[in-house]
Amino acid sequence: MAGVCKIEIAETEEELKKLLSQQKTGSGKERLQLLYLLKTKKAQSVTEAASLLGRNRVTLQDWLKKYRDGGLVELLCKKVSTGRPREIPGGLEKALENELQSPEGFNSYGEICQWLEERLGRKVKYKTVHQLVHYRLKASPKIARPQSQQQMPERLEAFKKTF
Repeated sequence: MAGVCKIEIAETEEELKKLLSQQKTGSGKERLQLLYLLKTKKAQSVTEAASLLGRNRVTLQDWLKKYRDGGLVELLCKKVSTGRPREIPGGLEKALENELQSPEGFNSYGEICQWLEERLGRKVKYKTVHQLVHYRLKASPKIARPQSQQQMPERLEAFKKTF
């Protein structure tokens, strides 16, 4: 019979139930459900288990191969995507954060770009700097607000006293 699973599941039904209730991720639950279905004989074949779980048969076979190779640890292991490396390394990001918190700070994002160019030795895009500073570090350059030339200091002091 095609699709009949020849795998020995070391865990008992109770252990699988307990692990199933402890799982926090959906993918982990699905993988444990596969083992549970095969252990309790609710699914006689991988094809039957695939239809019960709503997954492709090949996906379930990949999961079972992982289980055969490394047990539950390998089966429940999360795949970590490395992704593209950051434009600004972590150490320089910390230095920038410290510099932003200092009293002098920076006057503009352009000034931050120049500072990073001196440190990195390459140009960093304005948009990258803005996103890093504004969204990731939750900071901003120290920009002085413009003051009117017609502002009278005595009226300003009177306002501060009465406010």
